[in-house]
Amino acid sequence: MNQQVKSGNQTTMKDQSNKKQVFCTGKKLEFEIPSWNQVYILLLKIAEAIKKSKYEPDIIVGVSRGGWIPARIMVDLLENPKLANVATEYYLGVAESKQEPSITQSISISVKDKKVLVVDDVADTGESLTLVKAHLKEQGASEIRIATIYYKQWSVTIPQYFAKETCLWIIFPWEQKEAARKIIEKFEAEGITEEDAKEKLISSGLDKELLERFITEVAEEKQ
Repeated sequence: MNQQVKSGNQTTMKDQSNKKQVFCTGKKLEFEIPSWNQVYILLLKIAEAIKKSKYEPDIIVGVSRGGWIPARIMVDLLENPKLANVATEYYLGVAESKQEPSITQSISISVKDKKVLVVDDVADTGESLTLVKAHLKEQGASEIRIATIYYKQWSVTIPQYFAKETCLWIIFPWEQKEAARKIIEKFEAEGITEEDAKEKLISSGLDKELLERFITEVAEEKQ
């Protein structure tokens, strides 16, 4: 869950290159909860953009943890069997981060003289991606490009490839239980009831039955 949120409302404008940009105002925490199919469609768009750009990476690197599943899918879509991983640590909870990101697992295979495609779920602050890029350069990668499903306009790293720009907190299909637990805990710490937190998540698109199951399992794990 490598994200921060700067608002719940959004306005849009276009820059000189005619690219749509999203800006957020206010303090309300809002969510976007894409389905597996929606994520896959977004990854298809990224794969198409990579092919169109004629970039042919020697190795695809998934950034732990959010980039692992997208990276595996990208391996399939680009028909590139070389998959590696690198792990960073930055976010501690919902919109709560350490002071600086750190590499907790170095790149798993040699990237010396290789063209690399780094894949992550979202470019939020962009600081972890900056760190990963520097790490891969140190390991001798000849060229590094970055692909993320989502991009937030305040990111210090702008991916060469991304499918969607947003200012919302994204809850991906592979992290729904963890996200639900942390969001409910955060809301309760702010004086928001569990019922209100549940309603917020359900209205944002999280399946009600799944959410109830997650809450039950979390309660049992605490006993």
